[in-house]
Amino acid sequence: MSLLKLPIVECAGDARSLGNQQGEQLRERIGAFIDQRLAAFHEYSRERGGPSVAQFLEAGARCLRIYEQWDPEGAAENAGIAEAAGVSAEALYATTNMTDVRDVLLLPSPRADEGCTSLLVPPTRSQSGHVLVGQTWDLNPTDLDFVVAVHRLPQTGPETWSVTVAGALSLTGMSAAGVAVGTTNIKTRRSRVGVGYLSLLHRAIRAGTAAQARELVRSAPRAAAHTYWLADSIGVSELECDPDTVVERRADGAPLARTNHCIAEEMRAAEGEAPTASSQRRLARAEQALASAPQDIQSLQELMRDRSDGVDSINRYTEDAQGTTTNACLIAIPATLELWACRGPADRGEWRQLKFG
Repeated sequence: MSLLKLPIVECAGDARSLGNQQGEQLRERIGAFIDQRLAAFHEYSRERGGPSVAQFLEAGARCLRIYEQWDPEGAAENAGIAEAAGVSAEALYATTNMTDVRDVLLLPSPRADEGCTSLLVPPTRSQSGHVLVGQTWDLNPTDLDFVVAVHRLPQTGPETWSVTVAGALSLTGMSAAGVAVGTTNIKTRRSRVGVGYLSLLHRAIRAGTAAQARELVRSAPRAAAHTYWLADSIGVSELECDPDTVVERRADGAPLARTNHCIAEEMRAAEGEAPTASSQRRLARAEQALASAPQDIQSLQELMRDRSDGVDSINRYTEDAQGTTTNACLIAIPATLELWACRGPADRGEWRQLKFG
């Protein structure tokens, strides 16, 4: 079986131009991506007697209005993508931020186990003596066809690389300022209309330091629950948050791992579902591996390939029939601007170094 290739999108200029160039290069993929996301929402909501696609799009439009006020530059890039792709900015925003917009309307059943596994290693536990971070990004199997790496050379602000999906703003990646960002999904019963998680990441990756990125996430009018990891050469921390609460954990002397259930007591009190077996087993496996020995890029790649727990493994396959697959993997060393990524599961995608400059 040939390895999955990671498509590259190059863009430069002001915010609108950055968006236009992405929309032009990904026009067909963006249209198809929106269609499949709306179909996925329709089926998801139908099974639960939930809201219509029209209601979903209306909620997304309300979230976009808030985002336009909070980050006009990022919203202009979203508008540019939509304009060049021939789709509405509202539909693009709602579908790329689907998990947050959906959670505004309803919470998932305990069967749903979307999410990711993040791996945060402090300098004292990495072989290089530098902060080392990585994550798998797991979501709908149908999203795999739309995974791309976007290389941005903005007129103002830092050069960035992000592994995301066609038409979406930054998901997980790093800037030339050495600020790396990522996320895992959690769910609480406090979702409301606000700024979606991709929008928060797109603003955070443009920050000058991880500390500035943390404050941006802390102060944002967040729509739903997520964890956000934010790293630079100085250190790495994670924010477990929903619209009402932010709890910070720092990887100081020991590594941190995270999957898709709440850990902080303040968050568990409002958790939208019981932790799944997959989330618990992936967390236990990641914590055990990170504590066992100093880590490097190769050891994190090996951990991302792990299938020790079958369908509950860190490495998730479409044929597991869990409704979720690993769509992409990313590993970063902010101090040296070293960034590696693959499309799909870590053993099925071609790992590629994404270079700055």
